[in-house]
Amino acid sequence: MSTSRRTELFAAGAAGVTVVLWASAFVSIRSAGGAYSPGALALGRLLAGALALGAICLVRREGWPPRTAWRGIAISGLLWFGFYMVALNWGEQQVDAGTAALVVNIGPILIALLGSRLLGDPMPPRLLAGMAVSFAGAVTVGLSMSGGGGSSVLGVALCLLAAVGYAGGVVAQKPALGRASALQVTTFGCLVGAVACLPFAGQLVREAGEAPLSATLNMVYLGVFSTALAFTTWAYALARTTASRMGATTYAVPALVVLMSWLTLGEVPGMLTLAGGALCLAGVAVSRSRARKAAAPETAPEPRADAREPSA
Repeated sequence: MSTSRRTELFAAGAAGVTVVLWASAFVSIRSAGGAYSPGALALGRLLAGALALGAICLVRREGWPPRTAWRGIAISGLLWFGFYMVALNWGEQQVDAGTAALVVNIGPILIALLGSRLLGDPMPPRLLAGMAVSFAGAVTVGLSMSGGGGSSVLGVALCLLAAVGYAGGVVAQKPALGRASALQVTTFGCLVGAVACLPFAGQLVREAGEAPLSATLNMVYLGVFSTALAFTTWAYALARTTASRMGATTYAVPALVVLMSWLTLGEVPGMLTLAGGALCLAGVAVSRSRARKAAAPETAPEPRADAREPSA
């Protein structure tokens, strides 16, 4: 097996880990959200994630990221780790799950547009076709899960802002990964997000004293697995492909959320929901497939082994 093919498989595996853990996050947020307010839940999640990541950095003796990587780390930390998490937690309290999933899933489209404009990411026909199929699936899942009268203008606006923050954070993170390691970018981005959420510290302390143990454990799970591990595997994969293709991969999340809700919460999906989930997965498969003669342009070059030093 060639080195490039092996790298591609590792990146695909890392992306798969991310998608599964992010899908599980929706189930945990639903559980913890009943005991924690949006800001407190985001701060608790980020603190747990920062502690886990900090411990790994100490073991691996990771230093500070180079100065040239800090701009991307700071922007992604504020937009994605901080703003996105608070806005999404708040939005999901105002609208039903289907509407939230539908609105947030414009994020990959925004990533593709911003990536093409700001990063020069290619937009091959397979990627565009796959995103169209996946978005149709996300719309189907969202409409099938939406409850009557469960939405509000504020909730839709918050989910839309969360999608914008997510897209902006991903595009800002991509250049930083060319100058710092995936672990460094994730760790310090998580720290930036935690610092931005410190105004919610009082709420977190107060609500932690009253919350049931299950809600607190779900918050810790969100920090350790859905943040520390999932965002690190995401950064690893993002460093080895384009932002557009990585964004399209997240369209598998709605399908997995439906499956996990079925298995863990007993929420039996209808046929329309299952059909939408199948469309999401089919679109991801198309977007990540390669035309044999156009394989090279779709993949960003593999980062240098010494990823922490600025590129020449």
